[in-house]
Amino acid sequence: MPVFSRFMRYFMVVARFGSIRRASEELRIAASAIDRQILQGEAALGVPLFERLPTGLRLTPAGECLLAEGQDWQRGMQRVQQQIADLRGLRRGHVTIGLIAALASGPVPRLVHTLRQNHPGITLRANILDNQDVAAAVTQGEVDHGLMLDPPLMRDLMVVSSSSVSLGFVTLPAHPIAALRTARISQCAEYALVMPEPPLALRHELDGLLAAGDMPVKVAASADNVQMIKSLVTEGVGVGILSSLDVMEEVRVGTLCFTPIADRRLSPLTLALVTNRTRPSSFAGRLVMGEMARHLFETA
Repeated sequence: MPVFSRFMRYFMVVARFGSIRRASEELRIAASAIDRQILQGEAALGVPLFERLPTGLRLTPAGECLLAEGQDWQRGMQRVQQQIADLRGLRRGHVTIGLIAALASGPVPRLVHTLRQNHPGITLRANILDNQDVAAAVTQGEVDHGLMLDPPLMRDLMVVSSSSVSLGFVTLPAHPIAALRTARISQCAEYALVMPEPPLALRHELDGLLAAGDMPVKVAASADNVQMIKSLVTEGVGVGILSSLDVMEEVRVGTLCFTPIADRRLSPLTLALVTNRTRPSSFAGRLVMGEMARHLFETA
């Protein structure tokens, strides 16, 4: 039971039922005691809070104002109680993260491992989603936080941290492009390509770039899955075009190389950590969000 004053407890239950008798049954307190508290409250405020009708009690405008404030206070108390419970529970809780498939390997699994070591009372669930579905999952409360590319402008969606992600060529280490610091998009005309397909977010950007260059391309294969594109490149089918995010683990271990495409017409993608601005986070949710921001963005 929230720590309400006696008057506010009685007032809110009477307002809910529109009857002192029914409030008495709900609270298991004498109707006379409830009526006395309501009358004393009205006297202290100097206005009637209820209209006394033959069919029961109805809130006056002043009563409606007080009820709205009481409900806000109750929700605030519930949040405080949850935070205190989190602290008393030695930082326990469950957090669900929605993220794109490109993050299923590399720093995110390593971060989950670190969180489990430092906070064994917190459990995490990772939902792999298409990029366009991450924002909806966050705003609809299906996940606590999301990691996605180019988040849309949505009223309830808040970007916590973000960083730029380059578009580039993905090759085997021995490929000529791998020796370059950057490459022009026109250089892809020399090689067979492994092209990304929708719903991969970078396909739209790539289409605009190729159309502006008005150049022929040799497509060896295409796929709508990042892992498939990387596998095709590894098998020597062609040169892939992906984001730096998609291949950071392979680049780290040296199995593939990434060469950024240098073109002023090319807008970098944005990797963003997003959350629901209207939905209060638990202690565990805030802790995980802070660790993701620190490990995935501040150290980038």
